[in-house]
This record gives sequence, structure tokens and C-alpha cells, in this order.
Amino acid sequence: MKQFLCAMSMAMAGAAAADPDPAAWDSVLKEAEGQVVYWNAWGGSTTTNDFISWVGTRVYDEFGVTLEHVKLSDTADAVGRVIAEKSSGQDEGGAVDMIWINGANFSAMKDANLLFGPFAEALPNWQFVDVEGKSVTRDFTVPTEGFESPWAMAQVVFIYDSAVLPDPPRSAKAISAWIAENPGRFTFPQPPDFLGTTFLKQMLIELVHDPDLLQQPVGDDYATVTQPLWEWLDTVTPHLWRSGRAYPKTGPLQLQLINDGEIDMAISFSPGEATAAIANAQLPDTARTFVLDGGTLGNASFVAIPYNASAKAGAMVVANFLISPEAQLRAQNPEILGYGTVLDMGALPEADRAAFDSLDLGIATLSPAELGSALPEPHPSWMTRIEADWAKTYGVGK
Repeated sequence: MKQFLCAMSMAMAGAAAADPDPAAWDSVLKEAEGQVVYWNAWGGSTTTNDFISWVGTRVYDEFGVTLEHVKLSDTADAVGRVIAEKSSGQDEGGAVDMIWINGANFSAMKDANLLFGPFAEALPNWQFVDVEGKSVTRDFTVPTEGFESPWAMAQVVFIYDSAVLPDPPRSAKAISAWIAENPGRFTFPQPPDFLGTTFLKQMLIELVHDPDLLQQPVGDDYATVTQPLWEWLDTVTPHLWRSGRAYPKTGPLQLQLINDGEIDMAISFSPGEATAAIANAQLPDTARTFVLDGGTLGNASFVAIPYNASAKAGAMVVANFLISPEAQLRAQNPEILGYGTVLDMGALPEADRAAFDSLDLGIATLSPAELGSALPEPHPSWMTRIEADWAKTYGVGK
């Protein structure tokens, strides 16, 4: 730990004099009091928005930090704003204090030196994070190096109505056959929505000849590696919901289509989402969850702080609260969010561990054994290329 703090202090030496030192937590708390933190985060889910609102209430009551949720449809919008501020020379007083970020967006900001830190491993609640058992120090193969802090674990599942579809297809090949036999009953969110792109990556991981190739940046063999995905899409697209001429814009809209009886299953990145949706009357109580026989990909959700954020101390306080046992327990509650925790149960105080042990994950939530080990995310360069090529070939209006 001393070695890390020493390295961190050296890395921070060139930062603005006003930047808070994450290793001096009492000073961080003092500086954070009264600050307003603009958290740029996806705003497409009512349950997630409600959770962020609760976080805002808690950090205000306990630390005097005001949290404003800037609702995004695309994380790239926040990244673009930071880039624009950098280009105009606004190196202090930026409009974005914290971003819910992953993958290509994190990689781009890290490579361009647009992030404050390292800070994550100096947060007091980092002691509870499961750095050995969960992928919380790499983001889509890119080392985080303390420049972002995890706050939720996710793994791909598929949600379906067991009253309508008692035996769902559990492989890319089986899904293709099922779609052909049941035209109009399947769709996925329209890329670049992250769930839509996730679906494409999930299919690619299963269809590609050597999945290990996806752990490296895109190379000259991109066309050959991805050809099975495009062939699969050529087969299924004409038989999708609305014949592939329209797609739901977000994941929650998929659930609405199930509830309305228009489609029979949907992709989700939250193993507890079906249970939460049942509790919120967004899905029938016959909704259930399954994973593919070959496994499904998973990752952590992170928060990062731009280099020119106005409220760095307040943002660190929010990031630290997000990995507290209290916040993690609430996030895992399927009636709230149903997200997986980033914490190590063995590192928790006994009372907190008992609270997690007693949490009822719900009728539609798979157990960890049923979920199985998550497959690794591809390098972010694959996502960028696949999104662009899908839009050119299959995007609405093409």
C-alpha cells in the first residue's frame, strides 16, 4: 500500500495545486463539503435513476455533497464535452465531475490524459473490493491503474416469459433457428446502445473461430475474424421484430415489448433485472432468466473523474460511497437494481456479510453457480469497429 501511495503522489505531482490528494482523506472530506458533483451517467432506466437519486440523498446527508445526475443516452457525449473543454484550454472548472464509464470511452480518455488520478485504490472503502475474484482492475482488457473505481458487476443474461417460451434457445445457432421459426419475436437494442453492442459481441464470442483473438486490439484479420457474425446477422435480420427495420432504443424498451406480448426474450446486463422488473410491475411474474450454454460475457461498471473536474473531492466521496457495503447491498437487492457486488464477502465486517447472506435474490435471478464464470470482454477496439460496421449494413434506413 505504501508503494502504491508513493507512486500515486509522484503521479499527482504535476497536477494542479488545487487538486485534492486522495491519500489525505480527511482533507478530501473537508474540501468536498458543499460541493456539487455533476455525475454524467446513463439515464435510460428508472430503477437506476432512482438508485442514483438515493445515493445523492445519502452523500448529502452524511458528507454535505450535492449530487446532480446528468442523464446520458450515450457516454460518448460526456467524453466529447471533456475533449472540447481540453481543446479550448479549460483545464479547470470543467462541467463534468464524474462519468459512469467503460471500455472504449475509458481507454480513449486514459490514452489522452483526460482523467484525474490515480485515486481509486486510495479510497477508504477500497479495502472491501474483491480485486482477486472480480475483474475490477481491468476494463475491457485495459488496466485501470486507479483511474476509475468499480461500483457494479454485470453479466449478460437473457430474460424471457416462461409461460410463453418454456424452453428458450441457449446458443447462437439455436437462437438463429428459433428466430427463423418465430419471425418477429426477437430483437435487440439498436447499437450504439451499449446493450445492443453487447449482444453483437456476445454472438461474436461464440461464433468466432478463436475467441482469444478478441483479447488483442483489432488487426488486419478483422474481416476474417468477424465474418461469422455478419453471416449470422444476414440470416436472422429479416426475421427480427419489425423485420429488422426498427429496433428498440434501450434495454428497458425491450422489457416493455415482452410485457406487451410483442417479443419473447431480451438481453440484459443485470442478472437481477428480471426480478426487479417483476417487483416494479414491468414484467409478468412468469418472467425468468437464462444464460447461454457456452457462457456469457461480463464486466464491471466504473466511475472516473475528468482531469479538469470542478468537484474532484466531492466526486471521490461519491465514488467511495458507491463501494460501501451499504450502497452495494442496496444495489444488489433485486427489488432495487439487482446488480452484482464488487465487494469481497470475506473482507466485510460480520454484520455486513450477514446482510448480504440474508438477501433474497428473487425468483427470476440466477444463483452464482447458475450464472457460471463470466467470459472476458473483447478489447474495446472490436466494439468500435463492430458498431460502425453494423450501422453501415443493418442500421435503420439501410
